[in-house]
Amino acid sequence: MKTRPGSPGEGSVPPAPAGGLPPPAERGATLIPDRVVARIAAQAARAAQSRRAAVPHDRGGSAAPDASAAVRSGSVRLHLTVDLPYPTDIPRVCERIQRDVAERVAQLTGLRVGEVLLTVRRLVTAADSRRGRVR
Repeated sequence: MKTRPGSPGEGSVPPAPAGGLPPPAERGATLIPDRVVARIAAQAARAAQSRRAAVPHDRGGSAAPDASAAVRSGSVRLHLTVDLPYPTDIPRVCERIQRDVAERVAQLTGLRVGEVLLTVRRLVTAADSRRGRVR
């Protein structure tokens, strides 16, 4: 027995909307693991640290930012740990790094960033970076 498109029975498939994609509710969801979001956040923090705190990517005295993420219901909470140069305006630089990381993570993952907790691990002086060590 043949069926016509759209009629009930074997072989019938609901019509696809324009563009060839099924409706969003039928497509499923993309889940991004916490560790992947944390890696994205660490890279974003490294770029923001370079831009906002004048810490070059290859600076010997500064450790790379650490990040952790907790994704729940389409929202993410981030915790970052960074080194900053001394002297610097710590509150202003931290606020800008938090904002930059939140925007970049949201842009790349599509998740809403609910919170970015930032911890300053240490302040790095110019002398420390020239010697390649951190106190």
